[in-house]
Amino acid sequence: MSLAEDELREAERRLQAAQLAADAEELDLLLDDRLVFTGPDGLLYSKQDDLDIQRSGQQRLTEVTQDELRVLVVGDTGVTWLLGSLKGVFKGQAFAARVRYTRTWIRTDEHAWRLIAAHVTTL
Repeated sequence: MSLAEDELREAERRLQAAQLAADAEELDLLLDDRLVFTGPDGLLYSKQDDLDIQRSGQQRLTEVTQDELRVLVVGDTGVTWLLGSLKGVFKGQAFAARVRYTRTWIRTDEHAWRLIAAHVTTL
């Protein structure tokens, strides 16, 4: 495993921890301003949408379980494929889901790895 792959795995770990803690400040560092996230409803969401949901308390995760993580790095672009489970509350409704995330990351000198695109599928 390369150093770049190790660093990307660490960025993925930080992202999951920030999601679990609803840590908008850490997410602000990890999410690129141009982020586009395709949600399980098929709608597109921005970085600001994600931060607003965290800050408002509309989403609270109580569990993020990683069962599998695959990583690919090509130059300053990385992709992670996460298979796992989520539990929490979204807009007052409890949920539990098994999911597959595909996340595209870019590496910059200023911010190291930042998430620029993501897609989640409920299994």
